[in-house]
Amino acid sequence: MGSARGEHPEDEWAALWGRAYVEFAATEKRSWLEQQGVKFTPLVGWAERGDGRAGGHGNSVPRFHLPWGTGTGISEPFADRVRAAAADGLVTLHFRHRVDDLLVEGGAVVGVSGTVLAPDDAPRGVSSSRESTGEFALRAQAVVIASGGIGGNHAKIREWWPERLGTPPATMITGVPKHVDGRMLDIADAAGVRLVNRDRMWHYTEGIANWDPIWPAHAIRILPGPSSLWLDARGRRLPFPALPGYDTLGTLQHLRTTPDIAEFDYSWFVLDQRIIEKEFALSGSEQNPDLTGRDLGLLLRGRLGNGAPPPVEAFKQHGEDFVVADDLRALVDGMNRIGDGILRYDDIERQVLERDAEIENPYTKDLQVMGIRNSRRFLGDRLFRTVKPHRILDPAAGPLIAVRLRIVTRKSLGGIQTDLTGRALDADGSAIEGLYAAGEAAGFGGGGAHGYNALEGTFLGGCLFTGRVVGRSLVARL
Repeated sequence: MGSARGEHPEDEWAALWGRAYVEFAATEKRSWLEQQGVKFTPLVGWAERGDGRAGGHGNSVPRFHLPWGTGTGISEPFADRVRAAAADGLVTLHFRHRVDDLLVEGGAVVGVSGTVLAPDDAPRGVSSSRESTGEFALRAQAVVIASGGIGGNHAKIREWWPERLGTPPATMITGVPKHVDGRMLDIADAAGVRLVNRDRMWHYTEGIANWDPIWPAHAIRILPGPSSLWLDARGRRLPFPALPGYDTLGTLQHLRTTPDIAEFDYSWFVLDQRIIEKEFALSGSEQNPDLTGRDLGLLLRGRLGNGAPPPVEAFKQHGEDFVVADDLRALVDGMNRIGDGILRYDDIERQVLERDAEIENPYTKDLQVMGIRNSRRFLGDRLFRTVKPHRILDPAAGPLIAVRLRIVTRKSLGGIQTDLTGRALDADGSAIEGLYAAGEAAGFGGGGAHGYNALEGTFLGGCLFTGRVVGRSLVARL
């Protein structure tokens, strides 16, 4: 709970949901998922290591569990049940029906109405037609809002961007499809549903443009190991805890509130081939064909064999944010070509040499080097995620690589306020009959179960937990 950071009058239900989720995660979560048919890889990641305080933000142990099959490994067992129910006539799927309003009668939500859109076979990620072919209205005993957050709507992100995170970037890249636009949240708000903590959000600072995009401005996030040198847009090393894999929002806050770098929308990783081969993982099912395809042989060859995993190597060769060079001066020249031309070779050389000197020092005072060594105490990181400490300028570890990192939009941490049964609340805090919310639309429970911060490994778990609570509530009440 140390990540939640502070209290707020609107967090009464959020705090209860946070406690309930922790208890769920610590007890039956894994066994329940396995009962549903979800399997996990033996790879447990140690993401979001935190701000360096024993009672502060961050994961004190590795706890980022990867499903065997990545996203589909989680979704398919549940989707299969829906398809089976549809085949049996128990579920009707209304594709191309866009909800425009909640139907409210006597203070209760009794259904939804909206627009029937023209059929469209546009491929995944491409905006489909919004041509209207008619209207519809559906009545039901209960309506569940599970429409996600605002990560695909940059204008909405800027509207709710919190002052504590400084100024929003002038340009961002997008980590979710365009339809994650917050539209249903505004519809709920207009119907009198209480939305809270809309300024709480979670965006990554290690974004790169997808060289083979699926949706507009499609971004991929680098899930970094601990060894890359992180520099701001002016070429200065970021301060602790702004280290790779440590404190997402703390790093975002530093980049957006430091006066002389807030005008820039990017930062830099400086690393070498040896680091990228072991420490770069990429978000997205397409970037992890071994895990997505449930191919154990490919997994072992890609993670333990020579060279970077093919998707990572493809980004190194084709990605617009990558610079590869045989020496540091050429690397800095390349960084200036794709950046703003303000980097000084002497400054970057000094910082790389300072970092490399601490690698040779068994009593290092460099907190990042300490973190690298601590990471390798965990067998999973030692085998799969953290390279043996070495000098970046070691010729045997080359070539040198720089990566321009941009802000990638992702998750909303606030949303519809719900009680512990998942019922949506109105402006007075009373439950609205017939209306429920789950997942990101509900701030992952109660309108903000994460508080002001979050932990990797709790987002999808929060969706599953809130969905399960709502489902059980519906079974009990209807």
